[in-house]
Amino acid sequence: MAEALPACYHGALTRAECEELLGKKNKDGAYLIRDSETIQGAMCLCVYKKKVVYTYRLLQTHNGQYTLLTAGGLEETFFKTLDDLIHHYKRKNQGLAMHLRHSVKKKTALLIQPSKPPEMPREKSSKLMEVPLPADEDHDYENLPESEYVEVLPD
Repeated sequence: MAEALPACYHGALTRAECEELLGKKNKDGAYLIRDSETIQGAMCLCVYKKKVVYTYRLLQTHNGQYTLLTAGGLEETFFKTLDDLIHHYKRKNQGLAMHLRHSVKKKTALLIQPSKPPEMPREKSSKLMEVPLPADEDHDYENLPESEYVEVLPD
């Protein structure tokens, strides 16, 4: 089963958009993960410190583990999930310019479902059902509970 990506993963966000988002947060240790613009399949861990955004290349190995690309001579650390990697780099002195402190979550579009009208008390509800429909008006057969038509919802 595929791993769920963390809320701080923004997908195909450009470097400029990333810097703008982290700049708006304006907190040392603010971070997010985005797709790399230059290496297909790689990601970037971006961390804000004193009005500068530090970008670290984030790679996934052939067996699914994650690692930050390190400078020569430093030992790579591997993590089973992105959440494990984030948890590790929240600790101080792990090699980043600033430890991770404030996740910048991706805003997602809310799926708005039509709401049902509030339930009416029983005595009022039954009186409404007894009111006959005027004969000269078009009936909304699609929304009558006893209709064989299905209810049509907006897209």
